[in-house]
Amino acid sequence: MLYIYIFLIAIVFLLLYMWIEANKNIVKEQVLLFNDFPKDLEKLTIFFISDIHRRKVSEKLINKVVGKADIVIIGGDLAEKGVSFERISENVDALKGLGPTYFVWGNNDYETDFHRLDSLLLEKGVKILDNTAVNFESRSGEKISLLGVDDMSEERDRLEMALLDAGDNSFKILACHNPRIVKKIKKDHNIKLVLTGHTHGGQIRIMNFGYYEKGKLSDNGVFKLLISNGYGTTGVPLRLGAEPETHLMTLKKS
Repeated sequence: MLYIYIFLIAIVFLLLYMWIEANKNIVKEQVLLFNDFPKDLEKLTIFFISDIHRRKVSEKLINKVVGKADIVIIGGDLAEKGVSFERISENVDALKGLGPTYFVWGNNDYETDFHRLDSLLLEKGVKILDNTAVNFESRSGEKISLLGVDDMSEERDRLEMALLDAGDNSFKILACHNPRIVKKIKKDHNIKLVLTGHTHGGQIRIMNFGYYEKGKLSDNGVFKLLISNGYGTTGVPLRLGAEPETHLMTLKKS
């Protein structure tokens, strides 16, 4: 009987630890250097957050980022089935306070009334990048293009349309919820940075094993790829071995 009590207490403490783990507010600050980054633009600082799901964006997180980001990118799964639009609205307002905000669709966003979500984002001035691009240009004509590709699970992604919208001769950053988008990227697309989420880093990892690999930043020689662990959770509000994370990335010329 004593062993049963010890086991139950251990389970309770483990669950508490996993809940605490899931509610951390981590901002990973990184400087990314590119030899072809537009010289006149000097730098671009992006705050990237994905996979918010049911979680409320914490004031602690916002305070860590306020005044530091040039733009904000919501990398999909802002919501999921059962998340109130009041919660979604509060989260969008919190993120919009950090800077001009852009959004790409994730698979769980389509579980909601996605027409209503679309309207909410437009009303709040969030730019939805659904197979489209937005361009930033320096006085000398150098250009950065931010491309957004729609959800891949329902085959809504049209990378070629976003590339057409971006045009040629620009430094291209691509945001897409699902990291599988890399299979469609070619060298001549001239995409330099890809920002993704979706995997939650496996969310719950046992002995460092999980359904997905942990999130990371990598470089394949053609583009740099971020796969984020994401901010929220799905299924259960718990994490183990895959801390939640957001990203403050400053892009500069090397």
